[in-house]
Amino acid sequence: MSSAATSDTEVISTDVVIVGAGPCGLFAVFELGLLDIRAHVVDILPKVGGQCAELYPEKPIYDIPGFPLVTGQALVDNLLEQIKPFGPTFHLNQMIAAIEPVGTAEAPRFRVTTDTSTVFDTKAVVIAAGGGSFQPKKPPIPGIEEYELGGSVFYAVRKMEAFRGRNILIVGGGDSALDWTLNLQPLASRVTLMHRRDDFRAAPHSVEQMRSLVADGRMDMKLGQITGLKGQDGKLEAVICRDNDGGSFEIACDTLLPFFGLTMKLGPIADWGLNLHENLIPVDTEKFETNVPGIFAIGDINTYPGKLKLILSGFHEGALCAQKVHRYVYPDKRLTFQYTTSSSSLQKKLGVA
Repeated sequence: MSSAATSDTEVISTDVVIVGAGPCGLFAVFELGLLDIRAHVVDILPKVGGQCAELYPEKPIYDIPGFPLVTGQALVDNLLEQIKPFGPTFHLNQMIAAIEPVGTAEAPRFRVTTDTSTVFDTKAVVIAAGGGSFQPKKPPIPGIEEYELGGSVFYAVRKMEAFRGRNILIVGGGDSALDWTLNLQPLASRVTLMHRRDDFRAAPHSVEQMRSLVADGRMDMKLGQITGLKGQDGKLEAVICRDNDGGSFEIACDTLLPFFGLTMKLGPIADWGLNLHENLIPVDTEKFETNVPGIFAIGDINTYPGKLKLILSGFHEGALCAQKVHRYVYPDKRLTFQYTTSSSSLQKKLGVA
């Protein structure tokens, strides 16, 4: 596996282009590989793993079958190990800019171009782009960019150890704010959680744990909103706040973690000729194909009756999608369903026979 760079004129011929290197995109590589279908994977992020690796690599996930607990990064690492036999090529730091149909409905073919002028000739496209391109919602605080550059303001926790010994102010009332309050409290010199009201949208047990820590004097909770930042050369010293009565107060801290949610941007996906419903891509539940033959959508980016936004649902969608992709890649080849537990040919592909 590699991150490939190509010249402006080179056209890469492949069976499938997968848009998105998160868990669903990675597992699609596996399901396609079992059917002898080659894949190239494109992702706008600088590394493989999607949101799991970018936003919560150390956050535990409890609903992956067979894993009572697995972190986001560990899940990605396991998926990468699982797809090694199929040698996918990753094109990172790139975004699909255009998809041009050059085939027919019966024999789809596409010319796919990225924003760095990488060009693919492919028989199918699998969109596994999560909800699109996610960006953190930033608080409207004058001069916050200086503190972002100065290493005082963060919108995601990628390595908890980097926050050891810091005096942290976490702002927000949802699961991310509460989860990181509880996870960072043992590492930080002090953690303060601030929300505009004494009512949280997070899991009740997380709120109970937080209130218990406050009652024991092991962390602080404040009600209010940030109005300004204090500090020199991008190094945060305190946050200026307004309480609910209009009064002003300060919280001393050297680190600010605002968790105001994420803004989802479809980007160029909106211009690919796909039917969209509330920024999601409708698909059927037999093969997870879009209204354009040969273009599929799996994971959080798609929608259908009964849709559940779970990683395990995306895995299921990827498996069924691969069956239809096979018909486009090998139109004259009969597909025989096989189990990895009993098929010697599948086991040979996996290198375990």
